[in-house]
Amino acid sequence: MATRLLLLLIATLLFSTPSPAAASPHISAVISQSGLDFAKDLLVPRAADTLAQLSVPDIERSVSIPIIGAVRTVASRIVLGGVAVANSTVAAGDTGVVVAASLSSVNLTMEWSYSYSSWFVEISDSGNASIQVEGMDVGVSMGLKNENGSLKLFVMECGCYMKDLDITLNGGSSWFYQGFIDAFSNHIRSSVENAITNKIVEGASKLDLFLGGLPKEIYVDRVAAMNVTFINDPRFSSSSVEFDIDGLFIPSDKAAPQSDMHFGDTKLAQPLGSSSNMLWISLDEDVFNSVSALYFKAGLLQYMVDKVSDQFLLNTASWRFLIPRLYRKYPNKDMLLNISAISPPSVRINVGRIDTTVDLDVIVNVLGSDDIVPVACISLSVAVSGHASVSGNNLVGKIELNYFSFDLKWSDIGKLHTGIVQSLIRIVLKNLFVPYVNSYLGQGFPLPIIKGFVIRDAYILTSYSSIIVSSDVSFIEPMNRSGIKQVVGSVNKDPAVTMKQLV
Repeated sequence: MATRLLLLLIATLLFSTPSPAAASPHISAVISQSGLDFAKDLLVPRAADTLAQLSVPDIERSVSIPIIGAVRTVASRIVLGGVAVANSTVAAGDTGVVVAASLSSVNLTMEWSYSYSSWFVEISDSGNASIQVEGMDVGVSMGLKNENGSLKLFVMECGCYMKDLDITLNGGSSWFYQGFIDAFSNHIRSSVENAITNKIVEGASKLDLFLGGLPKEIYVDRVAAMNVTFINDPRFSSSSVEFDIDGLFIPSDKAAPQSDMHFGDTKLAQPLGSSSNMLWISLDEDVFNSVSALYFKAGLLQYMVDKVSDQFLLNTASWRFLIPRLYRKYPNKDMLLNISAISPPSVRINVGRIDTTVDLDVIVNVLGSDDIVPVACISLSVAVSGHASVSGNNLVGKIELNYFSFDLKWSDIGKLHTGIVQSLIRIVLKNLFVPYVNSYLGQGFPLPIIKGFVIRDAYILTSYSSIIVSSDVSFIEPMNRSGIKQVVGSVNKDPAVTMKQLV
């Protein structure tokens, strides 16, 4: 029967009209069949728990008893004692998802009473009863659509089927029992089926409220927030559901509240791991270029260097023979390098690699007694390559220096010695610039993951213009019965204040 109910609900999905696609997303998330199974195994037992102590409306009937005639009979305080899930399935159709479950050990309790009165006699009796259900199947088909950037869940079909009822009456007169069972069996069945169906629809409405309340931005810091509004309607296939997310970083003047970090395991692999992984997240390179542009606009892509491993290089005395004019004008003075990006770094993602070019101006300053004097400017183009990984629910990264080129942009101290300048730049880039960048890339930014779920066993694949994260998930935080909590990713610190997580 569970199979028949499942097929009926799937048919509802197959013959519904899917919504057309619209805008282009920058992040897409695919929940595979194993991910749907995971969600089903998480939600179905909790849904079954809500059926415990479910009350069914009283039933009143007029029962015809031989010789006596019509007797007013009432079944009251009908309560579902509890259910156990024998098995459950989930399947995706063209427009939604079907969940079906077979329940075992379903039992109910109730009270019964009857009364009869005539001009010559008045009789009444009462007692209680236990009901054992032999086989119960429930199923629900749910659709999802995009409504103003949020997800809207709606129930398309919901049903409950009870096979056999075994009613045992206690108390009262035994002659009444069979008449009661004959009169009330089907009514009890339909009342319980309707009550369970209504309870499931009520639970789906709570899930809809949760989905509609998911945040449309994940705040990273006072400069940037990730736009996580949904784009287009979800797309359903026979074994997965795909969600499109805007994904670009947008300006933010807020700092998110602190939250705990959860760390998972990451494996870099070629190829991308198992096709049975629960979750696949694809991030377009535009996502990374959008945050690069924001930080550049905010003036955060600059770095002041006053210490290097060969510290003597940052004193005019070390240049007295190579740049005599510098030493004559500023004898034995300390120097300061102001390194700043002149344009947003450009991220390019290709098969098996991530490349970035950073164009910088390096201004050489001399520290005077009361002021800082710029004496030369070097135009620098730095090429780096990197890789991505997952730490907790964050996408993190690491770069290494490939090569660089430079030109003298202007100088107040004459021509600079190319070899020495190249050595100084290499020291600064390898020992300061790359570690500085990696310190922030190591903190990363949050992936759009629901709080309470943690990415585990993640694999990273780089394809043309995108990074793909394939992973399983674990559930670590109980859901709130009055509603499920917000979506977040965890983050650490940022270049401006602190990269924090929306709770």
